[in-house]
Amino acid sequence: MNPVAELFQIEHPIVQGGMVWCSGWKLASAVSNAGALGLLGSGSMNPQLLEEHIIKCKNATSKPFGVNIPLLYPHAKDHIETCIRNGIKIVFTSAGNPDTYTALLKSHGIIVVHVIANSKFAIKAQNAGVDAIVAEGFEAGGHNGREETSTFCLIPQIKKIASVPLIAAGGIYDGKSWLAAQILGADAVQLGSRFAACEESSAHTNYKDTVRQATEGSTQLTLKKLTPVRMLKNAFYQQIANAENSGSSAETLKEILGKGRSKKGILEGDLEEGEMEIGQVSALIEKPETASQIIQDLLQTYQKAKENLYV
Repeated sequence: MNPVAELFQIEHPIVQGGMVWCSGWKLASAVSNAGALGLLGSGSMNPQLLEEHIIKCKNATSKPFGVNIPLLYPHAKDHIETCIRNGIKIVFTSAGNPDTYTALLKSHGIIVVHVIANSKFAIKAQNAGVDAIVAEGFEAGGHNGREETSTFCLIPQIKKIASVPLIAAGGIYDGKSWLAAQILGADAVQLGSRFAACEESSAHTNYKDTVRQATEGSTQLTLKKLTPVRMLKNAFYQQIANAENSGSSAETLKEILGKGRSKKGILEGDLEEGEMEIGQVSALIEKPETASQIIQDLLQTYQKAKENLYV
């Protein structure tokens, strides 16, 4: 059996990204019901709201699902306690030190997966005792690594040092990219952007429609003086780019960024002043689809790609 599917007790080694403002209980439960692993994105939730989504997700699916917790977010500790109290079995941590909560989570029987973008943090995550690693290339949307290592360069590098199951993320769209990641050493794949634009995503329709209109070069990795983030090029992005090009300090960039930009763009659908986080793979997303349709397309295109391989 596939090591990731066995670890999570799921049918298919496919993981949905735990994306802020997109990954609520409707998306997570739909993905899990389709045989993959759904994740709640706690980064856009306070502890009470996370608990509500956990309860609703449990009512909507009897299959495994997990919670993604960005460790640098203000509510991280409270979210850890909420997951423990509500009997969550799988937690993905990201954007922070895996040493902080891994031992605590594992002491409660929780499977811990940490998201990394370089070999240094892969080793750190393994030393902390994680059960699996997500290696995310710079194609991915949202917060990203500073090294700008692409997924297909990152996966074989991490595979050399990985002693736990390896999940590839960033630029994964269909069964062909899934198979390619597997050939390079990944045991499973994680998709964010395609699920962010699907029908069960809690993102605003303006955001979803804009993602489907994206073309090659529509996104850019920016804000590297703060925390690198990939977003669609809109008026807000241009404001950031102009400030960076003029040599603005990190403090000035923080002032421009302000608060609630990703909520404004993704959840509220402000196409001008909002931060529209999405990956490069958005250029391939063209039509509305459900989470189940995405999973079925992945399985079908994966099988077809295997059959068409030259040997």
